[in-house]
Amino acid sequence: MNGERVSRREFIGDSAKVAAGVVVGVGGIGSSVGLGGEITAVDTARILNYNENMEYRRQGSTDLMISAVCLGGHSRSNIKERTEIVSRCIDAGINYIDSCSNGEVCRDAEALKGRRDKMYLALSHCGKEVRNERFRTAKKLLQSLDETLQASHQDYTDLWRITCFEPGGRHAFNTSCEMIEALEQAKKQGKARFVGFSSHDRRWIKFMIEYFPAVDVVCFPFTTMSKRAPTDSLFAALKKCDVGAFGIKPFGAGSLFRDDAKENMRRARLALRYILHTQTVIPIPGLNRPIEVANVVQAVRERRQLDMQEQVELEGVSRAMWANLPSDYRWLHNWEYV
Repeated sequence: MNGERVSRREFIGDSAKVAAGVVVGVGGIGSSVGLGGEITAVDTARILNYNENMEYRRQGSTDLMISAVCLGGHSRSNIKERTEIVSRCIDAGINYIDSCSNGEVCRDAEALKGRRDKMYLALSHCGKEVRNERFRTAKKLLQSLDETLQASHQDYTDLWRITCFEPGGRHAFNTSCEMIEALEQAKKQGKARFVGFSSHDRRWIKFMIEYFPAVDVVCFPFTTMSKRAPTDSLFAALKKCDVGAFGIKPFGAGSLFRDDAKENMRRARLALRYILHTQTVIPIPGLNRPIEVANVVQAVRERRQLDMQEQVELEGVSRAMWANLPSDYRWLHNWEYV
């Protein structure tokens, strides 16, 4: 996709395979560190919008190399501000936008207009997907996808990730089957390069990726209080099934912050450094201003492992975040062990 628009017919074609893990280094060839510690050469020319100062990670069987931090869709910015934020992301080598409503998709497609060869754009029309009882058949889901693509003036999406119930286990098995059928049809029809879903239900996510091999990517919460579960971890299943993972709510729905802009920037960097060091998910924070883009880029460049003082500090502010979650976000407590 470097430097040119990809047609529906081309985008599933003959792209070169890249190794699992994290790309670091400069120049034409970087190194990829796999989950097992193996190091493999990676042709950085195959990385969309590559910047030698950004880190990239393989997202499962998609074989896409995605920037270590991405741009979340939830944002208070208007289209002018969002366009500037997207521009700053492109300059920094960030190459993925996650949009989670029809309004967000239309805004981000407009902000990215003329620069689609620089970033991957994912979509979900959460109001017209399986959380809505009228959109629980493959036919209705595909109609919703068509509507969103048309409204945002797109021929295809890089990732269609359907927004499911927070407790995904509430979905009937038949609904899960209809959802997977819709995702498979979207890929066959050239409307989605890759497919997946988001949910806040670890057990259900694990079941879905193990039962349905069509799933390429999943999206779920991962905060500064989150860590790999010592047994039966979701991450073991993700690795086994070669499914990519994006992490939402890295700042605990904003509860990590206080009324101090400078301190909030520092806390955001601490949080991202912690999450990146876990080698689990690619965080997709919502960013409202260009200065916040610069801040997350700085976090990627900073020393990854927290020192003892930083660990103690982050533990303290994270526990305060945990205690101060709004009532409608207390379900994040369920995401301490993943």
